[in-house]
Amino acid sequence: MSASPLWRRAVAEGIGTGLLVTVVVGSGIAAAKLSPNDVGLQLLENSFATALGLAVLILMLGPVSGAHFNPVVSAADWWLGKHDGSGLSLRELATYIPAQVVGAIAGAILANLMYGESAVSWSTTDRSAPHLWIGETVATAGLILLIFSLVWSGRAALAPAAVGAYIGAAYWFTSSTSFANPAVTIGRAFSDTFAGIAPSSVLGFVFFQLFGAIVGVGLVVVLYPKLGSAADVVVPHADTTDSGVAS
Repeated sequence: MSASPLWRRAVAEGIGTGLLVTVVVGSGIAAAKLSPNDVGLQLLENSFATALGLAVLILMLGPVSGAHFNPVVSAADWWLGKHDGSGLSLRELATYIPAQVVGAIAGAILANLMYGESAVSWSTTDRSAPHLWIGETVATAGLILLIFSLVWSGRAALAPAAVGAYIGAAYWFTSSTSFANPAVTIGRAFSDTFAGIAPSSVLGFVFFQLFGAIVGVGLVVVLYPKLGSAADVVVPHADTTDSGVAS
């Protein structure tokens, strides 16, 4: 089956990334309210909700757009698919990324409003430190390696559970709590709550996320030299106007 029209895929990417940020920010606000004196419990609540929410969003929107919800995943898909034309085209990449960023900002605003906060409250949480940048590099590289190893081995159907589990775990094993997503990073700057990041820290995080993506792509090439089609990232997607079911 042919892919959905680009505009429909862009809408799905915007909605998916937006709802992902809503889950991250909203659960962070709820955690801070429910467990005000226990930061560890707040992080557990936030990571658990994010892992489950991400898996659900991939299942819900993957058949439309592939459920990237992340500029570095889209960029890696374009790069790794260039050799056989299986990945995103430059035009598609240039459409996906703005949709993801706009969706992320809207998602943060939605979470703020749901909890009675100002629509936009710039975060004051400084996250500028070398150890955090190392954490973002590791988190992003691991995410890229996970996604494309699943694609290469024909196990893309496991992506919802695997990606959700990875991000949930990476909240704990990385020093940065695993943003691993430039669009989500930008969105989280719009909320001065538990999951926020100060605007002054965004550029550093995004830079090392891009670096981590490069490392991840390099690992994919080294470990999976016969990489197959990158078209079905994160999950196989098809024209949703067709009467059949995406496989």
